[in-house]
Amino acid sequence: MSWVRPTARVLVLSPEGRVLLLGARLTGPDAVPGDVLFWYTPGGGVEDGETLRAAAARELAEEVGLVVAPEDLEGPVWLRRHLGRFGDEEIDSRETFFVLRGVEHVVQVGARTELEVLADEPHRWWSRDEVSASGEAFAPGDLADLLPGLVVGPWTGPPRVVEG
Repeated sequence: MSWVRPTARVLVLSPEGRVLLLGARLTGPDAVPGDVLFWYTPGGGVEDGETLRAAAARELAEEVGLVVAPEDLEGPVWLRRHLGRFGDEEIDSRETFFVLRGVEHVVQVGARTELEVLADEPHRWWSRDEVSASGEAFAPGDLADLLPGLVVGPWTGPPRVVEG
């Protein structure tokens, strides 16, 4: 049986339209960090009593040291369901993505959780062309195709269901 995990994520966009991504390096809570398995947006699980928007803002502060008000986040823009394993546990992530535009930020990792510190995940600002030309894996898998629809902003429609 899967653990259903509501998750809030943020597509942090620079003024030039680059997106901030983190490199996943762990396959489970007891694993030794290895090479980057895939690149993903900052975000994580929603805590009890927390709204998706508040969780997204909290996760930005914890993972990359970017403090924003929940109301500064645009969206939600995407919805994604991802089934995967983390160690011995199957996780059914129900991801809601928000956007934060025009960000110039130097990543600070001081508030990361113990597991996030252990993972020692790299970070990088990626252009759409770099994502498209890369042999790396991304979450969502079609990130390069999805980014142009966000960069033109602001998002005005309902959230789009994305795959991968």
